[in-house]
Amino acid sequence: MNFTTTIILIVISAGFFIFGFAFVITSIREGEQKASIRSAGITLTGTALLSSSLVLPPLGKTVFVGILLGVGLITALVFNLPLGEESGEDSDPLHQVDEREIIFARARLIPGSPEYEAYYRLHPKHQEQDDSSREKPGLLSPESSYTDPLHSAAAGASFYLTNALREAVDGPVAEVKKDYSPELLTRTVKYLTKYYGALDCGVTILKSTHIYSHIGRGSGKYGAPVELKHQFAIAFTVEMDYQMTSSAPYPPITMESGRQYVESARVAVQLAAAIRSLGFPARAHIDGNYRVIAPLVARDAGLGEIGRMGLLMTPRQGPRVRVGVVTTDMPLIADNYQANGSLIDFCNICQKCADNCPSQSIPHGDREVNNGVLRWKIIPESCYHYWTIIGTDCGRCMAVCPYSHPDNWAHNLVRWGISKSGTFRRAALVLDDFLYGKNPVSGSKSVLPSGSIKQQ
Repeated sequence: MNFTTTIILIVISAGFFIFGFAFVITSIREGEQKASIRSAGITLTGTALLSSSLVLPPLGKTVFVGILLGVGLITALVFNLPLGEESGEDSDPLHQVDEREIIFARARLIPGSPEYEAYYRLHPKHQEQDDSSREKPGLLSPESSYTDPLHSAAAGASFYLTNALREAVDGPVAEVKKDYSPELLTRTVKYLTKYYGALDCGVTILKSTHIYSHIGRGSGKYGAPVELKHQFAIAFTVEMDYQMTSSAPYPPITMESGRQYVESARVAVQLAAAIRSLGFPARAHIDGNYRVIAPLVARDAGLGEIGRMGLLMTPRQGPRVRVGVVTTDMPLIADNYQANGSLIDFCNICQKCADNCPSQSIPHGDREVNNGVLRWKIIPESCYHYWTIIGTDCGRCMAVCPYSHPDNWAHNLVRWGISKSGTFRRAALVLDDFLYGKNPVSGSKSVLPSGSIKQQ
């Protein structure tokens, strides 16, 4: 019996050390200094405690093993309690959104123009805040608080390319439709989407509430009703680099944001062109030239949930993605939306994005009904206003989100536990605060050999 308990203690001690050491190495590779130091402390302390039990007398070893097994059993029982179960949101909005009302469309209005006068005549409540933002330096401006010429040039080049693709979102359709089964076409579309560079892909039936009611940006006449009669929407994600994202709100986040908007545009334009060559109408929806609400389409295509920060939250990258969409009449098989209650529950208890939002644009507390849908609603005016001051697109919410951690064995193990247990979600949040901080430190302010970044 003494030999058996000794072997059990050796195995537990070695297992604890190996697991902890592996996490320390992973944290070092991620550049997470606080996490690596604190996890090293836990690993060494725990290993020392477990190893010290080897010098106990036989009865002491047996009691210690019994205690460990008891703690393990109690933990397993507690983690299986039905705690904090939340439902997703499978209802549709009551009415379409007018793209002219979103902050990015309003920001493009030129004071004194007919569009400017017409919009604020109908929506006077927006004018004071919007004009105040127009008086600030603006995104990538050399006068902004976090300006850096080299980073701005890199980000601006990406935005230039996305804009250059604006007119390539649609095109002529081949006269002859290829006669393939919906099953084959769906598999082909998903394969091509990932082949072109997407991370994940899903298909949904295109709903009227996915579509903007009127044009506010991009090609077409400003204010014209949106005419989009396609039956299906293909949504996909592209991943933003973790290190670049962790730099938020400093210039590297805008570099990466611009680069991934290019990637999502490139994938969408290629996919739409391929579909049209098979004889089916298809339109790509890219940054600055959408006809649909991309995060909502992606949610209904089964790619994630809409989280507290108002962005698509994916199960493995969290909000650290950009979303692209292609709409088409190609006969496809839609994926069924399945509510991810564990993700919603985690957003409900976490609130780290709201706590760290520099402009306090992200709400605390529970979801509320907005346009007939239970959701968290951010304040887009104050969010964008902050962008115009600092000169970057901030991204602080993405950087601090526990779901944004890299897609590797350690964080995926935590994500698995989060998906299975309400108790584990709460324990994971406490552990995340301990290892990374309630107010995580921003990463590198610069990834280019540039001068100093101006401070606020």
